[in-house]
Amino acid sequence: MNILIVGGGGREHAMAWRLKKSLNVKAIWASPGNPGIAHVATCLPSPPSVSGYADIAQTLGIDLTVVGPEAPLVAGIVDQFRHRGLKIIGPTQAAARLEGSKIFAKQFFERAGIPTARSRQVSTYDDAISSLKSFSLPVVIKADGLAAGKGVIVALDEAEAKSAVQKLGPNLVIEEFLEGEEVSFIGVSNGANLVPFQPAQDHKRVSDNDLGPNTGGMGAYVDARILTAQQTGTVMDRIMLPTLAQMANDGNPFTGFLFAGLMLTSDGPKILEFNVRMGDPETQAILHNYPGDFAQLLAGDYQAPSPSGCSVCITLAANGYPDTPRTGDVIEGIPDAEATGATVFQAGTKLEAGKLVTNGGRVLGVTAAADTLKNAIDKAYLATSKIKFSGMHFRTDIGQKGLKRWA
Repeated sequence: MNILIVGGGGREHAMAWRLKKSLNVKAIWASPGNPGIAHVATCLPSPPSVSGYADIAQTLGIDLTVVGPEAPLVAGIVDQFRHRGLKIIGPTQAAARLEGSKIFAKQFFERAGIPTARSRQVSTYDDAISSLKSFSLPVVIKADGLAAGKGVIVALDEAEAKSAVQKLGPNLVIEEFLEGEEVSFIGVSNGANLVPFQPAQDHKRVSDNDLGPNTGGMGAYVDARILTAQQTGTVMDRIMLPTLAQMANDGNPFTGFLFAGLMLTSDGPKILEFNVRMGDPETQAILHNYPGDFAQLLAGDYQAPSPSGCSVCITLAANGYPDTPRTGDVIEGIPDAEATGATVFQAGTKLEAGKLVTNGGRVLGVTAAADTLKNAIDKAYLATSKIKFSGMHFRTDIGQKGLKRWA
């Protein structure tokens, strides 16, 4: 197969890296890609519109296109490809509203009977302030549209809640705060069935112990023990499969990657939100340890391979992230890091005068796999210690929740 990957972050680097290992893959292109992806694929500039990706696919004779980020999906890239008879992994524009609009998603959950937090949807500042009185603190406030993983604020007091409304409004979802542990549950669907990957746990807050502002993700770990067999069955039976059934019933069959952000509450798993693509940094951890042929899976051979071992991804962030990341700092040590047995997936990087420099907030995803979670954590942090750039910061507790849970 000739494969085109749409995107240029750490998630897309992991996809290209894993696809390169498949005997079924002849060549890989990525648009726009990044310097890391360029080691395993041919990188092309991004076209000015989603229809331009279809032009690329036709010109290059692409057999399958894989979309990494959410924005092209919400913009209708799948519709463009299917109109031309081109094969692509992802949902249609109508189905992508599950991520593109938090208001649409909450209304969908209620219609489909999917367990979720109590909420209210508002469209004005005054309505939001009035609605806050219906919720106890802390309270969760979500922007309606795409926000690159930063459109959710958990307000601990009234002043913070009002500030969040001002920052994220006017179209918002206000919902109750759910107690429990978050889990990322990701699968790939053909519209009727879904094959799940191993469960993952993301770390959204910028600092250790879940302190500081939300980010796009400061690291993740994969371990089959995150969910019991019974919990996995509940997630499939009460959340994932009912979603596919309701989408089909609505005339918008869901195909592609479906990512459920879950909260494991005392009442069972509840949906926080859906993403219509693979997560970042979850993808790095999932695919680093994926035991099957990823290309074969995407081509339609929906078999669930047996999980094996654990993996950890540590995000190395730029100075100033998540507010105003500084760019242009020289990155050193990637070869030394990979010599330890880890893989360094590039995200916010670029080549400048022959040197690799920072070019975004989340710069690198240092990823390692091992037979146990502790060994995977130790391996990832050993590799991390080899990398340096000015202002680099990262969490030192990725995976610790799992170690404590299973101690």
